[in-house]
Amino acid sequence: MKFALGQRWISDSESDLGLGTVIGHEGRMLTLLFPASGENRLYSVLEAPLTRVQFNPGDTVKSAEGFSLLISEVESKNDCFIYHGTRTDTNETVALRELFLDHFISFSQPQDRLFAGQVDRFETFPLRYQSWQHLHQQQQSLLQGLVGGRMSLIPHQLYIAEEVAKRHAPRVLLADEVGLGKTIEAGLIIHQQVLAGLAKRVLVVVPESLQHQWLVEMLRRFNLKFSIFDDERCTESGLDGGNPFETEQLVLTSLEFLVKKRSHHQHAVDADWDLLVVDEAHHLQWSEQAVSTEYQRIEALAEGTAGLILLTATPDQLGHQSHFARLRLLDPNRFHDYQAFLAEEQHYKKIADLAAAVLEQKPLSQSVATELSQLLADSDSTKALQTLQQTDCSTEERELALQQLLSQLLDRHGTGRILFRNSRSAISGFPQRQPQTIALELPEQYKNALKVQQAFNKQQSLEQKAKASLFPERVFQEFEGKGSSWWQFDPRVDHLITLLKQHKRSKFLLICAHADTAIALEEAVRVREGIRASVFHEGMSIVERDMAAAYFAQEDNSAQILICSEIGSEGRNFQFAHHLVLFDLPLNPDLLEQRIGRLDRIGQTQNIQIHIPYFADHPQQVLLDWYQQGLQALSQTCQTGRSVFEQVATELFELLAATTMERAAVQSLIAKSAELNQQLKQKLEQGRDKLLEINSSGQGKARELAEAIAALDDETKLPMFMLRAWDVLGVNQDDRGENSMVLTMSEHLHSHYPMLDDDGISVTFDRATALAQEDIQFLSWDHPMVRGTLDILTNEQMGNSSVALLPNKALPAGTYFVEFVFIVEASAPKELQLGRYLPVTPVRLLLEKNGKNLAANVAFEQFNKQLKPVGRQPAAKMVKALQSFIHPLIGKAQELATVRLIEVQQQAQERMQQTLTTQIERLQALQKLNPSVRQEEITHLQQQKQQLTDYISKARLKFDALRVVVVSHD
Repeated sequence: MKFALGQRWISDSESDLGLGTVIGHEGRMLTLLFPASGENRLYSVLEAPLTRVQFNPGDTVKSAEGFSLLISEVESKNDCFIYHGTRTDTNETVALRELFLDHFISFSQPQDRLFAGQVDRFETFPLRYQSWQHLHQQQQSLLQGLVGGRMSLIPHQLYIAEEVAKRHAPRVLLADEVGLGKTIEAGLIIHQQVLAGLAKRVLVVVPESLQHQWLVEMLRRFNLKFSIFDDERCTESGLDGGNPFETEQLVLTSLEFLVKKRSHHQHAVDADWDLLVVDEAHHLQWSEQAVSTEYQRIEALAEGTAGLILLTATPDQLGHQSHFARLRLLDPNRFHDYQAFLAEEQHYKKIADLAAAVLEQKPLSQSVATELSQLLADSDSTKALQTLQQTDCSTEERELALQQLLSQLLDRHGTGRILFRNSRSAISGFPQRQPQTIALELPEQYKNALKVQQAFNKQQSLEQKAKASLFPERVFQEFEGKGSSWWQFDPRVDHLITLLKQHKRSKFLLICAHADTAIALEEAVRVREGIRASVFHEGMSIVERDMAAAYFAQEDNSAQILICSEIGSEGRNFQFAHHLVLFDLPLNPDLLEQRIGRLDRIGQTQNIQIHIPYFADHPQQVLLDWYQQGLQALSQTCQTGRSVFEQVATELFELLAATTMERAAVQSLIAKSAELNQQLKQKLEQGRDKLLEINSSGQGKARELAEAIAALDDETKLPMFMLRAWDVLGVNQDDRGENSMVLTMSEHLHSHYPMLDDDGISVTFDRATALAQEDIQFLSWDHPMVRGTLDILTNEQMGNSSVALLPNKALPAGTYFVEFVFIVEASAPKELQLGRYLPVTPVRLLLEKNGKNLAANVAFEQFNKQLKPVGRQPAAKMVKALQSFIHPLIGKAQELATVRLIEVQQQAQERMQQTLTTQIERLQALQKLNPSVRQEEITHLQQQKQQLTDYISKARLKFDALRVVVVSHD
């Protein structure tokens, strides 16, 4: 390169410095001043990363004085350029020395960068084009927001999330039974709503004990970064007098916090939320006579929030009126009168019973067909009913008719759109419960303590005596003092230590009733055998509990056993463990179910061993036998236990409080409880709303969703794309294992690369690996790193100017082609989801010298594989030689791309009109049958349709990239 004072150059590595001027040239060193940024740079003449700025006739340039010049001639004098031409403002003919060019001239347009010699690396052009193709596909994908969760592909969870999240401002109650994944369903809905722009600000309200679990779950599973708001955070954020709840977009707080501080609750109400999520919603008590403070707090928030999601595994736990009240939160206009709701429910029961009959009868009886015909008189159901009455219809015909009838019945079900409830009886995939009981002799120390306790506490109530008898270690401690160590002689501790030593490689979860018992047991296994244990109880802070749970969950150098007080049975999931120790038994059957439910959940891979050490001929045996023989609560899920308990509580307390075990009375109570349990189970089965369960589980559609995501997981498209992107952007990749790798920064890392810091990050594209190793990021098309990479490759200049060689002796050497990429795009508020109908659309053109477009006949990938890279200097020379020929091809390409723009717009309008019109018409028809369809939903779709029509009509064409390809015979 030949340098002279006054020449203008641009830095290849620091293009943001602007136009540079040579101000010093001594020996092998060169000094450039960049006036736009006020920077100086010193370069070696032999290795200067610089490109000479040269404009050509036909170009328009701007001078430092501010006028623009249309160049007609370029003169070279003393190795510097003088541009001759006409001022665009005065038509005056002038000469402009390159020294007086505008210092702020930038070369961002593809043609400007190409003609200025700013040619990108060979591999960046195809990577840029492929990025646009991936964005085009992802913006239209019906799976967006569903594929990125670190979760197993469980059909009913995916179906509920897909069904709810696509709605405008969804208001629903998720009421799946314990262990079926309501938190994951809620997380998926939030994730989809945030990605689609339907919800920007989200408030999640949970019990205080579950705050950190939600925080970790949302981040670990969905990369959603919530902030916990408590006293400390609200005090800090509100110091400037503003509303602390307006300082974050995704906020997590506790129901207790909102109840305790009226001012903080008011701040939460005053903040503008798009979506409110309330976990454990059965705590919200309401009746026509009294309304709890908790309910009032949530009601105030719900009134001002468009979207509302309530979660509860027990919708009727606090009575039917409270269940009605939760529906009232979702739609106060629809559910305003409890008595009217009770009357309406009878109609829903008839619909559900007909649905059950349709499912059970092959062929359909005439009486059921007549009832269905009367109920569905306003719809076209005749053919479906006739098909189901036939004995010789094919499986496919029957399935199609069945789906049509069930869909029409669901449309008439009042809560079918707002209440989702899956039961274990309708969902497969659960492990077996295998109780392992061991009878132990009551130690003398306990016998003596119990005698003393009975003598001193004769005034206690029957229930108090019953409860005291179940925990002899606490009675002993009460009389002997805290310094005494009951665990030194308790045979249950010996049994526990034996179990842990027999299964050294297995994880154990132990749950007991009281915190001091948990603390003592941790000391026992640690002191006596050096067994690593973690303790978890209500006396610890939430952070301390999280640390204890993490110590138990990690693979290496972890606790073998987590010892929990009763608090460990609420909300936490430990399904990676398969051994549960019930050191004592709770009196409440619901608590027992919650305990077992920590391991007995969807996602559990093995049968659950439930270890129950107990004292023989003692109240502990009475309670165990009642649970095991009267309720089958240890080997099966027990939904009826609480109801049975309420009916036999007095008899049970009497037996537990008795000084001796009366076997005949115990067997009588067990027989009575078993009979009651069977009656309740039959009643429960008869009352099951099978239509609601069918809708909630998604049936065929749910399976299709899971299969589609599994197929996407198996594709190699994403890994191949990201590996190429990392190579280009300067991200080092080192194998960590068979399906994972560690990413670290290289010296050439692109600035602001998402989620990568000095410590590096472990990633995998394999769902199973991500589920097994929580410290590894699961990369999918939804992941922030992938989305950030696409943004970098499409929004920055990299790859928009390229030159390549085509080795082909069948064509004359020097033959050239120009490849263009235009982007059809439109701008609209994110919540309108414009990309579903008009995604960013890359338009590729391949023009030969006469302007003929060969793109339809020459596929991009096939063409790209034939090309070879060329060095920057030879590339600049080729472009300079071809510049006058390329200019007219750019104009021709603009014309061809504009034609394609109009076609894309028309297709987008047709797609949008058809989709939204169909949705509007369905909801309008459905609204006549089912009042749970809100007018707000229909109005929103109508407005969306009108706005999208306008935005699509304003779509524009952007010239994004070009590549010059020259034929060679080398």
